[in-house]
Amino acid sequence: MTTLAEHLDRYLAVRRALGYRLEGHSRVLASFVDDLEANGQSSVTVTSALAFASAAATDRRAAAQLSMVRRFAVYLSAFDASTEIPPVNLGPGDGGRSRPYVYSPKEVSALLGAARALRPERWAASVTTLIGLMAATGIRSGEAYRLDRDQVDLDTGLLAVMHSKFGKSRQLPLHPTTVAALRRYAALRDRSVEPTQPAFFVTASGTRITPATAGRTFRRLLAATSIAAPPGRRAPRLYDLRHRFAVVTLLDWHRDGVDVQRQLPALSAYLGHLSPANTYWYLEAVPELMAVVAERLARCWEGQP
Repeated sequence: MTTLAEHLDRYLAVRRALGYRLEGHSRVLASFVDDLEANGQSSVTVTSALAFASAAATDRRAAAQLSMVRRFAVYLSAFDASTEIPPVNLGPGDGGRSRPYVYSPKEVSALLGAARALRPERWAASVTTLIGLMAATGIRSGEAYRLDRDQVDLDTGLLAVMHSKFGKSRQLPLHPTTVAALRRYAALRDRSVEPTQPAFFVTASGTRITPATAGRTFRRLLAATSIAAPPGRRAPRLYDLRHRFAVVTLLDWHRDGVDVQRQLPALSAYLGHLSPANTYWYLEAVPELMAVVAERLARCWEGQP
């Protein structure tokens, strides 16, 4: 008889083979399986899943853990008919994607200014350039952390994002101003980092930036600039710079009268989305964008350009 731990190993192997990174899933699901086995349970139940998730420190974390358990339960149900799959929206905070925080141009400038004031100089340059690159290209924060020096081609103005979400890679053409900013950072980085260090973005000690290090610093920048979300909303994140890029691009297209339906596949490919449907999510998530679309439709109905 296959144990829950063996099923978990196979489940993780299958999903990774499909291109999922599953960062954090191994630890969370292993802990869940340990709890089940410690209580003498050989299958997943809704009660056990909810009890496990409810022990998380925050509602958002509980929702994330419940989502992980739910997917594992779906897999298990193919082998064990007694498996119970926790329904969606079962626990607090389990209502799907949160509305992103869209930074204003003034807020992005303030973040860059606060980042430049960091010390030492190399860390200030790393954080400033990281924020600027995410705002200018919309790459995921994890993609930025994983960038290697040889993936930033300043001669051709191309950024190679390798083996990202779902195992996909893509090349991003960069604006000349972005290339110039990366060139300035690369010159400082190359002078002060060991030649054997492959990472493009490095910490003050010359190692690759990690999510934890970047997250702590970004929270300091938010506090220094007094940037905060409205009451009841999730706190702004570094990752929201990606959302800003997508939203600003769509806003500009609609305001300029661009055929968004025709251009959307290009934006989706640039962002690394599987399909334009993932990009269209911003239409519903950001009221400002929906308002511009509604205004444009109204002009069309009235026969205006």
